[in-house]
Amino acid sequence: MKAIILRNIPPEVQKGIRKRARWKGISASRAAIELLQEKLVPKRGEDGLYHDLDDLFGSWSTEQAEEFDRILKEMKEEEKRFIGK
Repeated sequence: MKAIILRNIPPEVQKGIRKRARWKGISASRAAIELLQEKLVPKRGEDGLYHDLDDLFGSWSTEQAEEFDRILKEMKEEEKRFIGK
């Protein structure tokens, strides 16, 4: 794998990388790679499904979920009329 050189890393980011490295007992380089992977690569579980939005599960109120479902239903009906399927 090719190396990437990062310059002008903000102090708070450097601190976070070093903190992660100490906490896990790994190099700062490995900690930076792990942090980048966590943020940039979609998580995929053993079930083959992506889990990158799991933290949003259950965050809507019942009213918000019902409103979303209502709007989605309207959009699907409109799509059927427009496309003809």
